[in-house]
Amino acid sequence: MNGTDSPTKEPPNPPMNWQQDFIATNLLSLGYNAWVGYLNGERGAVICSTNTPTVGMAGEVFKVHYVPRSRLAAFLNAWLAAPDTVILRHHFMNAHILEAVDTYNPTTELVFLLESLNQVTFFYLKNLPITPHKCYEQICKHWEEFQPADDGCSDSSRQSYSLGNHNLYGF
Repeated sequence: MNGTDSPTKEPPNPPMNWQQDFIATNLLSLGYNAWVGYLNGERGAVICSTNTPTVGMAGEVFKVHYVPRSRLAAFLNAWLAAPDTVILRHHFMNAHILEAVDTYNPTTELVFLLESLNQVTFFYLKNLPITPHKCYEQICKHWEEFQPADDGCSDSSRQSYSLGNHNLYGF
């Protein structure tokens, strides 16, 4: 670089970066919830809303849900029909989301919907650095760190866990 060159500055976090960061930060929990939902009977989508976080000593915690395919169409119709909810990138309509759920590979991929304010963003997560099954194994391996009084990794007590700052909390 010569004296007349100046370093170029990247624009501060483009709007989609926070979502990618959110996914990266919470990938273990997303994968865990996707795998637990799948083990409970069928394909589906992981749903998370950042609208009503719980704030505690560990920071913000967001609730996460797994909606099985058999209930997903009705869920999407009700959720996305709300007058104040808009799905980003309009071409991802309900049919597209349902098709993704019908065809994704639960052992290596997951379908994720993220709500923030009045917008919902659809993510079809492929080529993950860790599979949903491995996320499940990692969380079960360290279960006591997350829920010492409950064995959520046994077949009879699988449950969803919330997202936030690498801390998983039951709800």
